[in-house]
Amino acid sequence: MIAQATTEGTISSPSSKDPVLLEVEQLTVAFGRQVVLRGINVQIRRGETVAILGESGCGKTVFLKTLVALQRPTKGRVLFDGRDLFQLRPHELAEQRIRMGFVFQQAALFDSMTIGENIAFPLRQHTRLTEDEIYEVVKARLLEVGLPENVLRKKPGEISGGMRKRVGLARALALEPELMLYDEPTTGLDPIMSDVINELILRTRRQHPVTSVIVTHDMRTATKVADRIIMLYPLTRLKPGESQILYDGPASEIESAADDRVIQFVRGEARERLMEMAREESENAVEIGGAAHG
Repeated sequence: MIAQATTEGTISSPSSKDPVLLEVEQLTVAFGRQVVLRGINVQIRRGETVAILGESGCGKTVFLKTLVALQRPTKGRVLFDGRDLFQLRPHELAEQRIRMGFVFQQAALFDSMTIGENIAFPLRQHTRLTEDEIYEVVKARLLEVGLPENVLRKKPGEISGGMRKRVGLARALALEPELMLYDEPTTGLDPIMSDVINELILRTRRQHPVTSVIVTHDMRTATKVADRIIMLYPLTRLKPGESQILYDGPASEIESAADDRVIQFVRGEARERLMEMAREESENAVEIGGAAHG
């Protein structure tokens, strides 16, 4: 894989010899009769940054939630550092989650708390640091995401969406996790603020020995911050027996992928999808007509 150069230096890419941190084996998730993920097999190595791409409804966020055991699989296993998360006792699972940081799509800050209290929350829950020590960590994390100290006393409703995203990142970094998970980190942001978030993800990787998984629709985010891209496809649009993973490879090579569906997604080309939708509408109309005559 190609190392990524940034304005602050070079990020070395992970090696195939690096140990596996996350392993997903035959993962299937269904909600009643609706199967969202089927037979997913993925390995993610320490230090790797992986972007999960795919259109709405393909199961990206569900996949992300299974990685931290927020969503139980119908079948299969999720191994974190060799341990099956869904076989752990509650206190053991809590211990493993301390090693993970989750940046939610809408930041998921506590509205009743100040920014400082939000960032300090995991430190107060999971460490024995003094209040002075917590304050120093909070200030350091705030500085790391490029926010001034004067926001500490503000409430989430008093700052912009982009600032809330950065506070969410600061809170996720508070315990210096080994694994960072991002759910649509640039959704709802303008292009400039989106790139600020991308740069912060890169900075996090430079400053911490972290493995990252990023769910996104944003091709710029995926190609800028990831070593590797995995593209999922909706099960309802696959042929029988076809893998739900259309692409799993270097970010630098996705634009030359062999599968036309990957290229169409990368380029944002809707022609084939529109034709597919027209066929579906025609088939539905025939079925409805047949049922009416029956």
